[in-house]
Amino acid sequence: MTRPILIAIAWPYANAPIHVGNITGSHLPGDIVARYHRLRGNQVLMVSGTDSHGTPVSLRADAEGKTVEEVYKHFHEDFISLFQRLGIQYDLFTTTHTQNHFQVAQTIFLALQQNGCLYTETRPQWYSPSNKRFLPDRYVEGTCYLCGYTGARSDQCDKCGNVLEPEKLINPRSKIDGSTPELRETEHYYLDLSKLEPEVAEFLRQRKSYWRETVTGQSLGQIESEGLKPRAITRDLDWGVPVPLPGWEGKCLYVWFEAVIGYLSASIEWATLSGQPNAWRTWWTNPEAHSFYFIGKDNIFFHAAFWPAQLMGVGTQFMQLYAQEATPLTLPYNVPANMFMNLEGQKISGSRNWAVWGHDFLDRYDPDALRYYLTINMPEMHDSDWDWGEFVSRNNDELVAIWGNLANRVISFCYKNWDGCIPEPGELTELDRELLQKVEAGFESVAAELEAVHLRAALSEAMRLATEVNRYLDITAPWKQIKTDRQAAGRAIYVALRAIDSLKILLAPFLPFSSEKLHRLLGYNTNLFGQPTTRIVSDTLGEHTVLQYDPQSATGNWAASQLPAGQKLLEPQPLFRKLEPQIISEERARLGQPS
Repeated sequence: MTRPILIAIAWPYANAPIHVGNITGSHLPGDIVARYHRLRGNQVLMVSGTDSHGTPVSLRADAEGKTVEEVYKHFHEDFISLFQRLGIQYDLFTTTHTQNHFQVAQTIFLALQQNGCLYTETRPQWYSPSNKRFLPDRYVEGTCYLCGYTGARSDQCDKCGNVLEPEKLINPRSKIDGSTPELRETEHYYLDLSKLEPEVAEFLRQRKSYWRETVTGQSLGQIESEGLKPRAITRDLDWGVPVPLPGWEGKCLYVWFEAVIGYLSASIEWATLSGQPNAWRTWWTNPEAHSFYFIGKDNIFFHAAFWPAQLMGVGTQFMQLYAQEATPLTLPYNVPANMFMNLEGQKISGSRNWAVWGHDFLDRYDPDALRYYLTINMPEMHDSDWDWGEFVSRNNDELVAIWGNLANRVISFCYKNWDGCIPEPGELTELDRELLQKVEAGFESVAAELEAVHLRAALSEAMRLATEVNRYLDITAPWKQIKTDRQAAGRAIYVALRAIDSLKILLAPFLPFSSEKLHRLLGYNTNLFGQPTTRIVSDTLGEHTVLQYDPQSATGNWAASQLPAGQKLLEPQPLFRKLEPQIISEERARLGQPS
């Protein structure tokens, strides 16, 4: 039975290019799980987009003397280009600056208001006398009153991870000009999270059995120690989603509240663009749907506690306002948050150019080499570290030596000695059947790890099975056996090709480019996955580009090989490139240099 699977991936801020930490934190793990479920035949919807309204975007625009729209559109196009190069196959990658998103976010706001979850309060907020305006929270930095970190934002401390009360920040300073802001009274709407605390805590406790301990531990720990406190959901801004009430002109929905609504609004936009305007309900009002939220550890509390609270708070009211039916919205099934990836022992820093940028990497290396290293080194339970030496050794000793060489030498040998066709095996031996059974069992063992979002373990299991095929070839040695028993050599090659054909599927979620290439080399003339396309969409806010996935041409399925004897192979080509050791010092020398 197929299941609706929503893959919701953290929305990148439109203020900087994407680096390897961002990729392994959310985009890549989400894509791997989406590709797996597509192969399983599940109804997959993978959505995200550019966070166009966050204050980091405004800060970048101020620094460059550009409009916020110019900055967000530049990075939005850059993100789409990277995802196409890297094989991140969004069903829809859009932006928060669309009329559709405005409407959905405003309807969520009104639903919460009508359900009694919002109230107004006048409280102090940081104001810049020199700039004559209230400052968004990320425009103010200072010392965290909880841990003493001197570079904390006024709304969150990146060192201790706590959400902060802005007015308690110590030694505040404006990021615009370094001046000292002052507190002034301003009125805002607050989400009364304390009302929803018992439901949120119970929701988290129910998921402890299969969520990562890093997620439930942090979220429940914060609720038990501090409680869920009311939090402002509006700000004095002129760029963002306007508060949909008269008399509230000049105020917008706070980005922490608004951006997560993008998962819902993107689903609705996808349905409209696909000509199925009600199809989004398959994932959002269906209790059988499973929704996965792929984020980094700095966003855990927002997705594991705040977002469920918003969904609980709207109850059936959103659907009543938006679609005239009384059904609740689907709560998150899993929030498999990753920790951070560092770089050569130091925290990634864009300002110091201490980063491996996605586009820059792909200018010199292949996408599957990146996907492999980022997966096998994924920071699932604790921070990991990008090390250029390890990248080269993993590429050469594992990706090339274990998997790439296996596929290439078997296909090449077959192509040369059986006129480019898969040989007839005759009756299989016990050793042959044993190997095929081991590999075919991987469709359960690898799947179990993927279902649990243990991606490192899933990839390791698939590579272990590739090692089993290499061991089988060491025993049967068809390159020697062909001299004395051509039939036995042909049988061993057939069995190895069957195993390789199965491994191609097991590895496809992780290594889609080489898997598609291998699929063709083995004589198939179809695609495992569909192809992404871009299109320009217009609305009352202007034009925006979207990235869409077209599943129509996909033929892959999560099943063991039925490779027929006699099928004609294509001329062999290597799947991967071996890397020279000198690139380690070359790449390390590039770190921290002006870009």
